[in-house]
Amino acid sequence: MQYDVVVIGSGPGGYVAAIRCAQLGLKTAIIEKYNVLGGTCLNVGCIPSKALLDSSEHYHNAAHAFADHGIELDNLKVNLQQMIKRKGEVVKSNNDGITYLMKKNKIDTYYGLGSFVNKNTIKITDAEGKEQQIETKNTIIATGSKPTTLPFLPIDKKRVITSTEALELKEVPKNMIVIGGGVIGLELGSVYARLGAKVQVIEYMDAIIPTMDRALGKELMRVLKKTLGFEFFMSHKVTGATTKGKTVKVTAQNPKGEEVTFEGDYVLVSVGRKPYTEGLGLENAGVQMGERGMIAVNDHLETNVPGIYAIGDVVRGAMLAHKAEEEGVLVAEQIVGQKPHINYNLIPGVVYTWPEVAGVGFTEEQLKEQGRAYKSGSFPFKASGRAKASGDTDGFVKVLADKETDEILGVHMIGPRIADLIAEAVTAMEFRASAEDVARMSHAHPTFAEAMKEACLAATENRAIHI
Repeated sequence: MQYDVVVIGSGPGGYVAAIRCAQLGLKTAIIEKYNVLGGTCLNVGCIPSKALLDSSEHYHNAAHAFADHGIELDNLKVNLQQMIKRKGEVVKSNNDGITYLMKKNKIDTYYGLGSFVNKNTIKITDAEGKEQQIETKNTIIATGSKPTTLPFLPIDKKRVITSTEALELKEVPKNMIVIGGGVIGLELGSVYARLGAKVQVIEYMDAIIPTMDRALGKELMRVLKKTLGFEFFMSHKVTGATTKGKTVKVTAQNPKGEEVTFEGDYVLVSVGRKPYTEGLGLENAGVQMGERGMIAVNDHLETNVPGIYAIGDVVRGAMLAHKAEEEGVLVAEQIVGQKPHINYNLIPGVVYTWPEVAGVGFTEEQLKEQGRAYKSGSFPFKASGRAKASGDTDGFVKVLADKETDEILGVHMIGPRIADLIAEAVTAMEFRASAEDVARMSHAHPTFAEAMKEACLAATENRAIHI
């Protein structure tokens, strides 16, 4: 078979790239190593974790918030098996949806390991070892990432686990030790803390979600301690772990260099992710690698070999599903001669804890490092009528704007429905809006979105109305 484009990997970057290629009239094929489409995000990442986050949030609210609303329940209990079952149904529904989209767009789907024979020939080896080859003019590598492991902390997938195993636990842990205070650890830690687990977070850095604006991590830590009983051990260096029966003992060095010990029945290792490029045969096509196991690409996401592109987690930048999607569209459009563009500074980051956390643009720390003159405006959700009505008063919206031009440079939020609200900030910044522009836009009352307007008012000559 001869194709215009072959996409290796069917995660958000891969399947979106394939669809856009097909829309543009290119004969397209997609290759998936596993027997279902969707990649990490759909099968063992974004989608299943959000399903469990929603289920656990329902339980937590029933146990702790319903009585305030006049809803009284007796004999409340967790049915973890049903939660896991529902999560599987959500994943399957999305799997089926992507399969349908491939058929709708006349994209040929191959299941098996795709690897380069040479620049234009791709070999596909299925689960039974059967091989076939296809020819292509262009190839898009979208094979994603996998959890990073620590050499001194072997994963046994039973008691010392990654995010993949955490989505399939048969019981609620009594004491879950989370190594890493990033997005994945805090989200999955939240799932089990809501269901009754004691959660202890051990973080090497001096802040959780350290790549985001520091004010967000500080507030999230305060709320998780207050609402879910999280314990945080910052600036701790994990040195090892031993398992005996159902108990895992983790050793670490505290900020003073002293050895400390933690005991739990499960240890979730969530210290980041690394590009997944094994078995691709990149050397057969002459593709050069970059730093930290990533594939080297230029500004157009093309490798050193003309016609071979790479997107998503295998290239530089944040490991985010929506970043991969945008890159997939960009490459597809470039192949047909269009001139698309991505502003990487305006790709938002989101943490799906409760309260939710999101940020876009420059953090306050980055602006200080640049020496850029800026002004800041914040609005707390405790002053929001809508937040008071729903009982979600933790958090705030912070807007950073250029001191001279008033252009919005960064927006950082923690609070209710922030994952959706951040889109307003992205839209405003894409059109280079000033804080006053947003402050003068009508926002429906009462809504959580009013906090964005009020924060912009606060950044505009301290004009916030409700604080």
